[in-house]
Formats: sequence, C-alpha cells, structure tokens
Amino acid sequence: MRVLVELRALCDCVYDLMYHHKLQGFLYDLLRGSSYSDLHDRRGYKFFCFSNIFPSVDMHGGDVRRFLVSSPDESLIKVFLEQMDKLQSSGERVNVGEMSFGVEGVSVLKPRVERSCVLAAGTPIVVRIPRANYARYGIEPPKDYEYVYWRKQYPFDAFVRQLEDNLFKKYNMFHNTRLEAFPVFEQFVFQKQVCSHLMIDGREVKMFGSLWRFTFNYLYGDKQKVVQFGLDTGLGELNSIGYGFINITKE
Repeated sequence: MRVLVELRALCDCVYDLMYHHKLQGFLYDLLRGSSYSDLHDRRGYKFFCFSNIFPSVDMHGGDVRRFLVSSPDESLIKVFLEQMDKLQSSGERVNVGEMSFGVEGVSVLKPRVERSCVLAAGTPIVVRIPRANYARYGIEPPKDYEYVYWRKQYPFDAFVRQLEDNLFKKYNMFHNTRLEAFPVFEQFVFQKQVCSHLMIDGREVKMFGSLWRFTFNYLYGDKQKVVQFGLDTGLGELNSIGYGFINITKE
C-alpha cells in the first residue's frame, strides 16, 4: 500500500541529490502526536520506504513533482495520508532541504503482485555482506571491514542470498511468524551500480547500491505474499532512508 503525494514547487531551486535524510525527517515529523511518534527510536525495521522526488531535475516555481511512500502497515499509511491532507488543506509550506513545496494532492494506491509480474527498483537496493560471510562467498576485501556493500565485482550469489535473508527477517518480524526462507527471486536483470551520498552526523558518507528488474512467472501462496511484502516495505537495507523502493512495471 502506498501514498502518492503531488507537490508544487514554490520557488526556483536546484534538485538536492542528498535529499534522503531531509525527506525522511519530514516524514517522521508527520508522525508526531500519533501512535507512531516513537517509530524513529524503535529498534529494528521501520517497515516503510519512499521514492525519489520525481522527476529528479532542477525546478522552477510552479513545477509539479511527486513522491511515493509505501508500507505493508495500513495504519501507518493512514497516518501519512491524514497528515498530508492537513498540509494540503492548510496550505502549509513543505521544506525538504532547500527545496520548498506546497502539497497539491494526495491519493492512496494499492498495487498488487499478480501470478506474473515485473518489479523494478525505483531507488538503489543496498545489500551489506557481514564479515562472517566473507568466506562463504569467497570475498576478500582490501581491509578487515565489519561489512562490505555488495558491488558488481562480488559474486552474484552473495547479492541474492543476502537480499532474501533480509526479506524473510523483515517479513517474520512484521507478521510475528517463523516462515522458513526459500528461493524467492526467479529472473534478474542488473541495470547499473549506483554510488549515492548521505549526510550522517554532519559527515558525507558514500552509499553503494544497485538497480535491478525482477521478473516473476508463477507466484502463488507464501511466495506471492513475500514478494508483495517486498513491494510494500522495500528490498534490501535502509528502506526508511529511501533505499530499495520498488515499483510494478507494465511489461
């Protein structure tokens, strides 16, 4: 389930490529006074993700931009929807870093995975491989890092296994189940590797991710539920900072 937010630029501004924490902070601010007001401080996964503000180009006053927030938690989506509606009604200015907008419209979308479908990463998927798994995948980093980000020079198998392990951990935590992991992904198309930059504690940090397309030909039962969950909550790590946002394509 997701909320589509339509924005109108209030002034000319340069598109901020390091928007992640700023948009995340705006979303957390919307949760103040709700039952999710402590979500930022809760341990574990946050179970929401968000897209880029698109199109991702510089803008002039009056230009329209959009972004999406997705979650498997319908109550959380409802809070975001209600708060966005209030911003639209009041005409309050929305600031995301140096970018300034008015909320023009808000709507709820409920994309569903079918037996056959194609999913595409709208934002980079981040997968970290811990030191304990280096030998398992034959990875020899230049230094004894606690973990490494998956990049195309590392085995494809490492990406798939870590991606599925992460997905099942999130699924079981959200649903309070113990579903045993099984192969989920069927066909992959690697599109490109991406290095983005985050500001963490006042320091610019490189974040390595990758863009993919996933084709499914026969989804059913638990497999369909797990893929639907991935569509709603995001794939890989750092979903609540906007990484791993997934869309259904029309192929």
